[in-house]
Amino acid sequence: MTDRSNGYEAVAHVYIAGRGTGGTIGAAEVRQWAQALAPGSPVLDLGCGTGVPISQALVDSGLLVHGVDASPSMIAAFRANFPAAPAECNAVEDSQFFNRTFAGVVAWGLMFLLAPAAQELLIHKVAGALDPGGRFLFTSPEEACKWLDGMTDLPSISLGAGRYAGLLQAEGLAIVGHRRGAGDNYYYLTEKPA
Repeated sequence: MTDRSNGYEAVAHVYIAGRGTGGTIGAAEVRQWAQALAPGSPVLDLGCGTGVPISQALVDSGLLVHGVDASPSMIAAFRANFPAAPAECNAVEDSQFFNRTFAGVVAWGLMFLLAPAAQELLIHKVAGALDPGGRFLFTSPEEACKWLDGMTDLPSISLGAGRYAGLLQAEGLAIVGHRRGAGDNYYYLTEKPA
């Protein structure tokens, strides 16, 4: 049976005990990004894990968070942390949440865990699930590169800023910014034209 969590179910107990309980990396960037969204707007957190700190930053910003993660242990922790938030245990690219639309979609620390074809499919699905004027924020290294994930020892792959730009533009998403942030994360800010 294929592990749709890219190895994170096997290390969920370690992740939850460490990064999944009180980390702050990415929270400030996500809060700043969320300021462009109207309070009460629905937002999808792809690869939500426990929801700490990314979903927490979205909830604190007054947004209605929906979480999807392929790790049963991670989604159980997310549900415990955010009992009112809709949550789905599924591979992000197969999420049923893509049957509706959102004002924003976040994929923090996720994109590079997916195979290149899955990354391309996910960008396509996100573009279709964004409302006009909707925003998409994701992280992946600026350069095209491969490395072993520090938690799972499985391959991680960044397609690189140039390739991501081409994929996003092909799906009608405008790049409105990209920068390096906390934890040396490189993040991409995109918007669907209104």
